[in-house]
Amino acid sequence: MHKRRVVSAASLAVIGFALSACNGDDGESAAKESPAASASASAPASSEPSSESPTDDSGDGGEAPAGDVTAPGTKLKTGDRAVLPFRYTSDKQGTIAVTVTAIEKGAESDMAAFGDKAKGMTPYFIKMKVENVGGTDLSYASLKLDGVLDGGAGTGVILMGDIPGKCDRETAPRDFTTKGATYETCSLAATKTAPVTGAEYDEGDTYSDNPVVWTN
Repeated sequence: MHKRRVVSAASLAVIGFALSACNGDDGESAAKESPAASASASAPASSEPSSESPTDDSGDGGEAPAGDVTAPGTKLKTGDRAVLPFRYTSDKQGTIAVTVTAIEKGAESDMAAFGDKAKGMTPYFIKMKVENVGGTDLSYASLKLDGVLDGGAGTGVILMGDIPGKCDRETAPRDFTTKGATYETCSLAATKTAPVTGAEYDEGDTYSDNPVVWTN
């Protein structure tokens, strides 16, 4: 797992500057960067919109039987499908299939909504299809994949939000409660260094130290 330190608001002045972007009805979004990244990059602390609860990593991420899911550490290519245990909250858990359909490079200008301190950050759009495999109620759940740099390192940056029209982060629809239900979403990644060439799933204890990774 590529460790990313979550920083409290009280320590922001020490390691970086806050960034925020307002994306319409999605409410306030923010970008956070770990101290391992460039000190000139941003490290804000913020929360998701109230409709999106954080993933609970205290459990194993779901109740899928052993052997039915993609093994931790599996390396995939863009377009490949992974079956994964998933826990969103204590009462929203099950098994999903994730297919990363594209990892697209954006332009620095796409980060304008995050303010002047986002200058020099290149965004990448991790687009995916999510399927409800277990048939449990996962309505309104939210999934985010992290970007992986060329060479295998993490970006050190966590962006909470989206870029409307280019990378729209969608929650699962209300009817995402039955086996075979699908929706599409996008995770936003950004870097000031090497390009983002991969995406990783590292939710839950099983995958936190040995994520499933897709690369172009």
